[in-house]
Amino acid sequence: MMDGFHLTGHQVPPPDGAAEQGGYEPVSRLVTRYEEIDARNEERLSAAISIARGGWPVFPTEIGGKRPAVPRGFKSATTDLRIVADWWEGRYGGCNIAVPTGTPGPDVLDVDVRPDGSGWAAFNRLKAAGLLAGAHRMVRTPSGGLHLYFAGTGQRCGSLKSEHLDFKAWGGYALVPPSQVDGRPYEIVDDRPRTGAVLDWEACKRLLRPPSPVRKVWVGQHGRRVDHLPEWMAQQPAGNRNSALHWAACRAAEAGDEAVLAELVAAGVAAGFDEHEAQRTVASAVRSVNGER
Repeated sequence: MMDGFHLTGHQVPPPDGAAEQGGYEPVSRLVTRYEEIDARNEERLSAAISIARGGWPVFPTEIGGKRPAVPRGFKSATTDLRIVADWWEGRYGGCNIAVPTGTPGPDVLDVDVRPDGSGWAAFNRLKAAGLLAGAHRMVRTPSGGLHLYFAGTGQRCGSLKSEHLDFKAWGGYALVPPSQVDGRPYEIVDDRPRTGAVLDWEACKRLLRPPSPVRKVWVGQHGRRVDHLPEWMAQQPAGNRNSALHWAACRAAEAGDEAVLAELVAAGVAAGFDEHEAQRTVASAVRSVNGER
């Protein structure tokens, strides 16, 4: 393996023990360093081959980083053991290991930790709701976060930035142990037999970021929408405001839209009515529509 490394960019100590005097690094220290690099590379090669044998394609990323080292990125990922060996024994020796997410690889929930917050609160909510059941691997990430592994699917990658969660699925990739970023490793903290359980990302989003309720559009007896009436009321000239408010409230009452009735009171106040006066006018319109005195 040492044949794959070159001393380009390093100063080689001069003869006659001048290392200590000239500022050069001693040969013994260089040898120790490259022995450590060689051991790390052996570890990455062994891990990459093991992952590929398990059916997950792999590809190299930059040494100590996340950017793909191969020209086509995750599209170059392979389970071909000859290619994998050539990569980590050759020009990509020492590179990190990544797997494309989504079938045939895993889907991965990334619980991020950043200076402005972390995804642990969201993780705990998902866990309490039972949405994380069946995960087969937990990996501590260099940031102090977590990668949670599920069976791969055809779901698309997603993200909830405000919750500090990323969902890595079809079209994405994840670094795997023993990769390191900024000197900090990815470490397996729990590994179990694969259950085939999948993560329902849409269900996770609905729990953490429920969609805003869709307001029902009420239609009056003549087929007209009434949700525009508060804005229309607020634009009426002073001499027409009382009759306008009463007319608009009648139309909202016919449609049964209580929300618009409440908004009409506010629009009346904005147009210059006393609040009690606006309420009385609206109440009068409701009674009129209901045939009450």
